[in-house]
Amino acid sequence: MLKVKNVTLNFGKRVLFEDVNLEFMGNNCYGVIGANGAGKSTFLKILTGEVETTKGEIIKDKHDRMSVLKQNHNAYDEYPVLETVIMGNEKLYNIMKEKEALYMKPDFSNEDGIKAGKLEAEFEALNGWEAESEAAILLSGLGIPNEVYDEKMGTLKEKDKVKVLLASALFGEPDILLLDEPTNGLDIKSKMWLEDFLVNFKGTVILVSHDRHFLNTVCTHIVDIDRQRIKMSIGNYDFWYQSNELMQKQIKDSNKKKEEKIKELQTFIARFSANASKSKQATSRKKLLEKIELEELKPSSRKYPYINFEYERRLGKEVIHLSKVNVVMDGKPILKNVSLTVRGDDKIALIGENEIAKTTLFKVLTGEIIPNSGEVKIGSTVIFSYFPKNHDEYFKGNENLVDFLRKYSENQDDSFLRGFLGRMLFSGEEALKPVNVLSGGEKVRLMFSKMMMNKGNVLLLDEPTNHLDIEAITSLNKAMKKFDGPIIFASYDTELIQTISNRLIYINSDGTYIDKQMDYEEFIQKYKDAN
Repeated sequence: MLKVKNVTLNFGKRVLFEDVNLEFMGNNCYGVIGANGAGKSTFLKILTGEVETTKGEIIKDKHDRMSVLKQNHNAYDEYPVLETVIMGNEKLYNIMKEKEALYMKPDFSNEDGIKAGKLEAEFEALNGWEAESEAAILLSGLGIPNEVYDEKMGTLKEKDKVKVLLASALFGEPDILLLDEPTNGLDIKSKMWLEDFLVNFKGTVILVSHDRHFLNTVCTHIVDIDRQRIKMSIGNYDFWYQSNELMQKQIKDSNKKKEEKIKELQTFIARFSANASKSKQATSRKKLLEKIELEELKPSSRKYPYINFEYERRLGKEVIHLSKVNVVMDGKPILKNVSLTVRGDDKIALIGENEIAKTTLFKVLTGEIIPNSGEVKIGSTVIFSYFPKNHDEYFKGNENLVDFLRKYSENQDDSFLRGFLGRMLFSGEEALKPVNVLSGGEKVRLMFSKMMMNKGNVLLLDEPTNHLDIEAITSLNKAMKKFDGPIIFASYDTELIQTISNRLIYINSDGTYIDKQMDYEEFIQKYKDAN
């Protein structure tokens, strides 16, 4: 059990949240949500003691072990992979190392023997003899091959380091598990494995995630940080979202009725307060008016950008046709014998771990890459609106956001451009800052602005949810759902794939592919062992 008692956190004059009282119990998973900057990661750091509260305290049973997903991916580069996982249980790891040091002593004494005996007993009590096999099971579930277990962390790719550190956090059955964005960098199979692990986990899980499907699958409670408050509610993310929308509507409707009643009473009082025969009624209504209170409805810290993909030119019958397309890079096949026809109503999700192949396919469609062989036909009426996965080249200059957007807009008026940027959450002076200082999420929103200006009738989106918060992802999801032209997109966001796609293309590691028109969950169950 973990308690948050009367906690307030200030940064100077800014109040992040105040008077927070929460209780986290075992066998539950708590999803922490809130807008960027609301304090989600900071709240986790308060729970670990890394950040001190301005007021209040965190109460934890002294026997409970807390495990945290580490964010410094390079801190363990000199340690072997398997050992890094075991380091997740600090007490067990220290006992292992102390035992090794004792047994390595050339002058092993009777006192050393007694100490070693005590360490062996503690080691066994902590299930130490199963440590390596448990670590291997976690690594295997997350897709780390056993041939790298003895390799140093520094030799791994970044996404594999993340998986090892996640395995380290999960290791040793901690009582309390804190995870900040645990699905980042996880492929489909690893994410499904983690979902199963957390659903069956007996301890307390507190996590931050922007993945709506993940929150829906694993969470029993939602912890919402908004308006300088933290509120806990039972249920998964969808239940919280629907309940929150309903509550906001009810408050607005209730306030509207009260405002109408107030206006009615004020009119009566103004009309009859000077009339002797009506003065008692006017006085009565004054007392009634004083009792009416509007419910407080503070503006939310959540901001939803306005994303709306519109096109001016309608598509003709011919859209996209690829015939036996092959792309080879450095002697390695990237796309192998790809043949597909895109129809006007297709919503195609490119899935699988082969990110290079997916990005290459987008570049083939846009003409950035010419295939080694095969034919690419793009219909004469097709206008692409393209979101490239790597878009850094657009943000190397120091032009401001207004001038950036002006290059892609028919309407060159400053007031129009600034209004457009305002709807994409770049308000006031933010519209005048240089593009080369934007955060990852801000760059993505500006790329969406460029796409909307382009008014393409075919959308190409290569991992568009990277760096976005839930609010922006929700807005993108709605915009893609509303768009009635063809969409081809690559994403690891399960909710986006499930709600948008009507066709799935799984690209294998060797450049071959599976092309099916079926439900995403059905596809995963049938083909999850592919690649």
